[in-house]
Amino acid sequence: QVQLLESGGGLVQPGGSLRLSCAASGTIFSINAMGWYRQAPGKQRELVATIASGGSTNYADSVKGRFTISRDNAKNTVYLQMNSLKPEDTAVYYCAADSVGGTHYRDYAYWGQGTQVTVSS
Repeated sequence: QVQLLESGGGLVQPGGSLRLSCAASGTIFSINAMGWYRQAPGKQRELVATIASGGSTNYADSVKGRFTISRDNAKNTVYLQMNSLKPEDTAVYYCAADSVGGTHYRDYAYWGQGTQVTVSS
């Protein structure tokens, strides 16, 4: 089993920045892909960004150029740096991990509990 613990959410004004962290523990040797998804009220869970163990990344078009995903394999932690935040970025952000991964949320077996990000003036 793999446990994922997110931190770093909160309330920020439009144009501001936040950094999310997700620390993995448990049978982490099985993990290759990690990523961030988000879910706003009344909407489906959607891809934000993913990163493979080798460092290759994938971003949703809506966050390209504003968000950066990175990982520290030594610390078993993945980060999401979010800049130029917009009200439409408001959602619960979830960390995900899997031995293979993909772009759809169903490709991930392990999930964190979620952290709220609210962008509002």
